[in-house]
Amino acid sequence: MNAPAMPYRPVLTDAARPSTFTVQAVDEHGAPREVSIAGEHPLTLYVDKRELLTLMTLGAAPEALTIGYLRNQRLIDSIDDIVAVQVDWDVNAVSVKTRHGLRDLDARTAKQTKTSGCGQGTVFGDLMEDIDNVRLPAGATLAQQTLYDLLERVRQHETIYKQSGAVHGCALAVNAPDGAEILMFVEDVGRHNAVDAIAGRMWLDRLEGDDKIFYTTGRLTSEMVIKCAQMGIPFLVSRSGLTQMGYEIATKVGMTMIGRATNRHFLLFTGAGRFRAGSA
Repeated sequence: MNAPAMPYRPVLTDAARPSTFTVQAVDEHGAPREVSIAGEHPLTLYVDKRELLTLMTLGAAPEALTIGYLRNQRLIDSIDDIVAVQVDWDVNAVSVKTRHGLRDLDARTAKQTKTSGCGQGTVFGDLMEDIDNVRLPAGATLAQQTLYDLLERVRQHETIYKQSGAVHGCALAVNAPDGAEILMFVEDVGRHNAVDAIAGRMWLDRLEGDDKIFYTTGRLTSEMVIKCAQMGIPFLVSRSGLTQMGYEIATKVGMTMIGRATNRHFLLFTGAGRFRAGSA
């Protein structure tokens, strides 16, 4: 019997950088201390030998970050369109080879929006483009106890932030009747990088968003809401607050958005019809 065919994956390097570095500091008492600080590296993205932009990143998941960036910018329609992603930290660059080139590249790069993300992210094209075509799963619901389970798992998760601060974290979790299971937790110097890296991993692992919860430590801006909607994720949770545009877009697409979520406290801002209050 023939073995089942493995899902297609592009040729990838495995070029993660160390997430933290040790430096010397002096505390308030004048005593020397060794302190962990977060890494930060420029990574210039080339697609089919054409320079696109430079990302500032922790460097922990550069291949997934690159794929997710191209996905969330709507420059690539499928993981099958990517032939290879090769990271070379000697020159601080990542080279992407595609099968058919990037879709509408000149038109999209002609219009750039500087986002409110840490590290100042860039979105090509119209932020609201194609958002009317987003369809989140109509029957998905989130139980209050599942939310509490997610927040507790995030609290216990070992993170770079606990070692060094200076980073944002994003998690993708399964929304199951018996609780939330964290599938991946990504940290980076900007929350836009962390969400892109998760989007890239979802493509690589062929994961759909309809039964998932997305958690972020950062504020819920329009960019975060749009990217999660494009990934098909109906539930967006943050320990931080939100912006007016983030609120309006979440309402428009029918996303359940929860902010100020810590321990057993939260604020349900949008999508209340999907939320089941009380015990699971």
